[in-house]
Amino acid sequence: MKKKLRDILKDLSEKRISVEEAETLLKIYHIEEIEDRIKLDISRELRSGIPEVVYAKNKDFNDIILALKRSAEKNGIALATKVRKEHILKLEREREDIIKNLNIQDYEFIINYKACTIVLKKRGYKQKIYGKIGLLAAGTSDIPIAEEVRVTGEFLGCEVIHFYDVGIAGIHRLFQPLKRIIEEDVCCIVVVAGMEGALPSVVASLVDIPVIGVPASVGYGVGKDGKAALYSMLTSCVPGLVVVNIDNGFGAASFAALLARRVYKS
Repeated sequence: MKKKLRDILKDLSEKRISVEEAETLLKIYHIEEIEDRIKLDISRELRSGIPEVVYAKNKDFNDIILALKRSAEKNGIALATKVRKEHILKLEREREDIIKNLNIQDYEFIINYKACTIVLKKRGYKQKIYGKIGLLAAGTSDIPIAEEVRVTGEFLGCEVIHFYDVGIAGIHRLFQPLKRIIEEDVCCIVVVAGMEGALPSVVASLVDIPVIGVPASVGYGVGKDGKAALYSMLTSCVPGLVVVNIDNGFGAASFAALLARRVYKS
């Protein structure tokens, strides 16, 4: 059985192994293989602060479940994003059989249909909370990506203060949620918007909090696939706004979580 990282360091500090032996063991520790197909970077969180997450879009259902199982066994919790609808429905239908066959009765699957995410969590697992982030979605069509942000942010240890359907077509809807977010002393605000993607610029012009814009693939004509929203956000003249790729709720939440850890640690 492979040694845990703490055991390797303890053996080194107590001179039971040499520096060279410790280096070899640490290299081995970096990667966990599953049935010669999947290689999990289980020490990624130690290096980067963000654990490996299963990008499920083009993966087989069994590979997704096996990767979640192994990650959850190591960390207590695991996340898969961009899960196809048919895989979510399959998990819903076969949940009890999967839990029994994989011998993970101490774990629970948490499915978010809108976000297309699956969380596998050990029962009783308590997530450490590092800080707060704000989250706004311009329209109801943007909610699936906003929910990906929320699920990922909570998975990474953030309290997510969120409000949806507050876009510029009815800009009066924005102000009360924005006041609430400011009162909560969040470290940053993630703003999801499709169509012309103007909401992140509006929000960034009103607050002294960093804003992360997420263009959503909502729109038609020149706005098709979220490209107009992306270009609009990238060419914003408002300082304090950064932008991630189209529909990249995971990336936005990861950046926000790293920022939260730095801000609330100081």
